[in-house]
Amino acid sequence: MAEPKAPASKDAASSIDPRMVRRLADILIETGLSEIEVEHNGQRIRVAREITAAATTVYAAAPQPAPVAAPPAPAVAPEAPVRGEQVKSPMVGTVYLRPQPDAEPFVRVGDRVSEGQTLLIVEAMKTMNPIASPKAGVILEILVDDAEPVEFGVPLVVIE
Repeated sequence: MAEPKAPASKDAASSIDPRMVRRLADILIETGLSEIEVEHNGQRIRVAREITAAATTVYAAAPQPAPVAAPPAPAVAPEAPVRGEQVKSPMVGTVYLRPQPDAEPFVRVGDRVSEGQTLLIVEAMKTMNPIASPKAGVILEILVDDAEPVEFGVPLVVIE
């Protein structure tokens, strides 16, 4: 009969380099990412943080006067229905509309694109990630500028 495997030793946890964990945590803060995972020499380290609205709480050093009531907002007409499909950023990074600084853009407003065609790239942690068209259609709008930083889920392009 085979011997049962011994539970993982506590030595594995103690062999984790705390400097590496701190460096990964610094990268999370610098880039605005919510988690990062690295594997090196068979050792995997995952660092994650929870981003909450409470993190943006501002504490006042002195009592603040009571807020003055704002005038009522003017009535706003309902937004017109959005035409086309928005292609959103799948990650935090920097958008580039062209493959090289001196090259033509991947696409322009009015261009006909095919499914899978590269629309732009998002650089994240020194890696260029092509963003492909989810469908064939026409570029209605480009919602970002070249070299603009973007967050996860930000609309980049509208395709009809």
